[in-house]
Amino acid sequence: MCFNYCYKKTICAINTHNKYSVKKAYIGYVKKMKETKSICPVCHNLIDAVIFDNDNKTYIEKNCKDHGTFRDVYWGDSRQYHRFDKYLHNGNGITNPFISDNRGCPQDCGICALHKTTTILANIDVTNRCNMRCPICFANASAAGYLYEPTIEQIHDMMTVLRNQEPVKCTAIQFSGGEPTLRSDLFGLIQMAKEMGFKHIQLATNGIKLSESVEYCRNLHESGLKTAYLQFDGVTPEPYMETRGFNALPVKLKAIQNCREAEMPIDIVPTVVKGVNDQQLGDIVQFAADNIDILKGVNFQPLSFTGRIEADKREQQRITIPEVLNNIEEQTNGMIVSDDFYPVPFIVPLTHFANAMTGIENVEFSIHPHCGSGTYVYVDNEKKMIPITRFVDVEGLFEYFDELALEVGSVRYFKTIARWRGIRKLVKGIRQHVDDSNAPKDIDFTKNFFNLFVDRSGNAIKVFHEKMMLIGIMHFQDLYNLDIERVQRCGIHYAVPDGRVIPFCTYNTLYRTEIEKKFSIPLD
Repeated sequence: MCFNYCYKKTICAINTHNKYSVKKAYIGYVKKMKETKSICPVCHNLIDAVIFDNDNKTYIEKNCKDHGTFRDVYWGDSRQYHRFDKYLHNGNGITNPFISDNRGCPQDCGICALHKTTTILANIDVTNRCNMRCPICFANASAAGYLYEPTIEQIHDMMTVLRNQEPVKCTAIQFSGGEPTLRSDLFGLIQMAKEMGFKHIQLATNGIKLSESVEYCRNLHESGLKTAYLQFDGVTPEPYMETRGFNALPVKLKAIQNCREAEMPIDIVPTVVKGVNDQQLGDIVQFAADNIDILKGVNFQPLSFTGRIEADKREQQRITIPEVLNNIEEQTNGMIVSDDFYPVPFIVPLTHFANAMTGIENVEFSIHPHCGSGTYVYVDNEKKMIPITRFVDVEGLFEYFDELALEVGSVRYFKTIARWRGIRKLVKGIRQHVDDSNAPKDIDFTKNFFNLFVDRSGNAIKVFHEKMMLIGIMHFQDLYNLDIERVQRCGIHYAVPDGRVIPFCTYNTLYRTEIEKKFSIPLD
């Protein structure tokens, strides 16, 4: 059986990695144009746009009557674009939006009723001060010329807005900046978030402060921080010279070692720039596997362009999600292949199952399928990586979750019966979709998957991550490739001092300067 989606294929060649890893070769596409809305990179007015295939790539093109035509690569591989596109899913959004949608998306971000995804992860910029001056940064007090640093009271109010969202309260938050470790009250902010009910608290950091003290890392962890989201652009000095202006690798390695001693988990976050570090993606993944005791994931972020930039420069540096996937496949010698990855909304059936089992509406990962991608890999004792798709029929399993959710939900008014039936059938379904002959022998995956889906304490996730590592890619939009359909499904939002909650991509392209200036003081 072929598990993957085919779009006007003329050749289908099945990869021999295993029965759950399917790869296809395509020759040509029937040209298909999709209409959407975007913004003009110059005047920021809402304009018509089209998304279309050409030469095995997918492009977005738009025309402003005042500033001309703009074309950019939307996705660097049309086959993958259409494979992912079938997972488009509309979530329920937020039922108590802060503002109306009178002016239309994206002119009334706040969030309005047009938004289709709840806040999955909330960012709060706690300062725009930084102890680095990165050439590719979009949030720096020195570059802005003013200080943006919300008070403790303002941050509390922002978190209150997030916790009051309906029908699903936000439970995951990231303190960001600038460099958030420059705030002397950071431990208190983390503790406050924990007390307000945020279950996952993470910190986006360049690692300088973490590299200076094990005790500082330990205090972060004891305050309630779950994960350090560490900027990490390569395994040699050269990428840092380009992206950060100096060799920051020793700082990163020391920060990792200090967090190891403090038992503070880390996700490393490489900003991917074509021609700068895209040749090191396989090495970065292997580095994470070599340090899986403390590095629990890699989250690649292809570069988003801030402000205006000429077309030739964009073409020189632009890299999109499928190109990252293809580079990982090539640079790991096929150990991990591009078809091992799935878009974020692929896991929506898990929410449907959780809703049916608990009778409570849970976070639904209805992010646009072209925003992000990920896979899990098992890391054995020799640090060899085995993608989960080698021994789990992930597509079949998740289809089963949707079917089971409908069945359990039909008897939900008998809560005990529904839960008993759901658990019994869950075990059966997992056994049907896990290939024990290909699975690693030192872990009982049927038991681990079962615990992962029914244990809500978090202990099962911790056990799962002892040997499993997440590889993710999230490509945030900029003025040139912005698609309103993606904006309306964004699940990563910024909370700001005036009470609004703004999607990540529109905040950084349209709203950041306005908000920071409104709540800033002069830098001097």
